Amino acid sequence: MGLAEPIRFLFHYGSIDFIDNRLNKEKDWPKFKETTPYGQVPLLEFDGKVINQSRAICRFLASKVDLDGKNDMENLEIDSVVDTIYDLRLKIREVFHEMNQEVKNEKRKVLHSTHIPFYISLLDKLAAENNGHLALNRLTWADLFFAAVKIYFSHCAEYDVLQNAPNLIKVVENVEKIENIKKWIEKRPKTSF
Repeated sequence: MGLAEPIRFLFHYGSIDFIDNRLNKEKDWPKFKETTPYGQVPLLEFDGKVINQSRAICRFLASKVDLDGKNDMENLEIDSVVDTIYDLRLKIREVFHEMNQEVKNEKRKVLHSTHIPFYISLLDKLAAENNGHLALNRLTWADLFFAAVKIYFSHCAEYDVLQNAPNLIKVVENVEKIENIKKWIEKRPKTSF
């Protein structure tokens, strides 16, 4: 469950039908990669256009399901939160994909002692200030984005990154109790990281 999961959450939230094509990394990806605009996934095919970049796709879908801001400043606030979540993802990903075990162990120490506590406490504070949401005191795509990637964070970090973040837990609970998302979580295919 990587960066396509927030997109799936938005589709399900909005009851938008979509085709969820998944690729086998070893078998399908090398051939498919050549056909993508930037050599990466996820992709959105919409009205004859192929759009790349998960956050851009999420932003687009959020505007279709009213989980975006009502003006430029509100969208800026949401984007700032999502980019902060993405920054944490990059720190976690760097450790998870490190091949040299000695280097990985050192990076993991810094991740656990510095990066995760910094970002999680920052996001937890935002959730407290926004009454169980990450922006604008209401449900936005930032909430769905975080709830969709938090399992990836904990898996890659090798511990529950929300263990000391009660307000972020509330954000996730608020998202996961949305009926369409709840149904999706129950039936979604089990995938590896």
